Amino acid sequence: MNAVLKEIHQGALPSLAEIEAASRVVYREFQATPQYRWGLSSQRLGTDCWIKHENHTPVGAFKIRGGLTYFDALKQRGALPTEVVSATRGNHGQSMGWAARARGVACTIVVPRGNSLEKNAAMRALGVTLIEHGEDFQESREFAIALAAERGAHMVPSFHADLLSGVSTYWWEFMRAVPQLDVVYVPIGQGSGACSAIAAKLALGRSLRIVGVVSAHATTYADSLAAGRVVEAPVSTHLADGMACRIADASALNIMAPHIHHIVKVTDDEVAQAMRDLYADTHNVAEGAGAASFAAAMQERTQLSGQTVGTTLCGGNVDSATVAKVLAASPPRFSLRVVRCPPWGAAPADWQSQFRGPCLKNPGPCRSGVLRWRTQSRA
Repeated sequence: MNAVLKEIHQGALPSLAEIEAASRVVYREFQATPQYRWGLSSQRLGTDCWIKHENHTPVGAFKIRGGLTYFDALKQRGALPTEVVSATRGNHGQSMGWAARARGVACTIVVPRGNSLEKNAAMRALGVTLIEHGEDFQESREFAIALAAERGAHMVPSFHADLLSGVSTYWWEFMRAVPQLDVVYVPIGQGSGACSAIAAKLALGRSLRIVGVVSAHATTYADSLAAGRVVEAPVSTHLADGMACRIADASALNIMAPHIHHIVKVTDDEVAQAMRDLYADTHNVAEGAGAASFAAAMQERTQLSGQTVGTTLCGGNVDSATVAKVLAASPPRFSLRVVRCPPWGAAPADWQSQFRGPCLKNPGPCRSGVLRWRTQSRA
C-alpha cells in the first residue's frame, strides 16, 4: 500500500446543519442515547469521566446511525437498489440489515470465518443473508466487492460521507450534553467514529482534544498516520474484533491526520480489564471495541488529573461465552494502605515482602507526612 495522505477540505465533513438534519433521520427510529458521569469510573480514572452509551441503540452499537442516513440518502437521490452487499465484523452489518429491512431492500453481508456467533445471529434476525468468507475483514471486504459486481448489487462501503453524517450525530449529542469535555477517546475500526467526532467538534466550534484508540494487535491506523501513507498491518487481536482492520481507509486517514491529537494502542489484556471495570462500575456489558475507549483513558490516567474526560461504550455486542470468560478471569487485586511518608526514594522495610510491582501514589496533597498508596498485592 502506497497511497499518500493529502490535505482534505473541511467540506468533506458534514456541517452543523447536515448533522442536525441527520439527527432527524436517526430519531425516527430511536431517541438520543444517554451519557452519564459514572461515580466509580470517575474514581477509577481519578477525574471526571463521562461515558456515552451507544450500546443502548436498537442494535447495541453506534453503527445503526450511519445505516439510517446512508439509506435515506439513497432514497432522496431516487437510487434505492434492489439489493445491497457489504462486509463487516458485525455492527456495520446489523446497521445495514436494519436500514435495508425498513426500505424493503435485500441485504447480503459477508463476514470472516470464525466471526461472532451472536453478531451473526443478530444479523440473520434482521433478514440479512449471511456469507462467511475469508480469514479477516479485508478478505471478506474484497469478496463482497466482487460479489456485488457479479450480482449488479449496490456495494456499501464501511466508510462513506453518508454513513459519516449519521455517526456524527452521536458525538454531536455527547458534546452538546457535556460541553465541558476536555478530551475524548475514540476507538478506530474503519474510521467513521473518529471522523464523526472530528466533524462534531468542528461543527460545534469546540476545542477539546480527540485521541484515537487502536488495538495494539491491529495497528494500521497508528502506523499509517505516523508514516503519512496507508500502511498495511497484521491483525492478531482476539477480543477487539470491531477494531480488527488490516488496511486503513485513505479517505478516513486524510480527515484524521490534522485533527487527531495522538493515538493510544491498547492490548487485549487492557481491553479485557476495561470490560471488567465497566461492568463493575456501570453494569453495562461492553464488547472489546466498546471497552477500548475506557482502556485508553486508563492507560493515560496519570495525565488526566483535573480534566473532564469523555469515553464511549460504542458497542455491547459480545458473545455470551466471551464476556463470561472475561468477567471470570482473575484481575490483579489492589489494596489501599495508609503509611507514614518514607524518606524520598525509600519505602517501608517490609514492602518487598508484602507487595510486588510499583507503588502508585494517590493524586492529592500530602498531609502530615502521610500518603495513600495503591499497591498490587500478591495473587
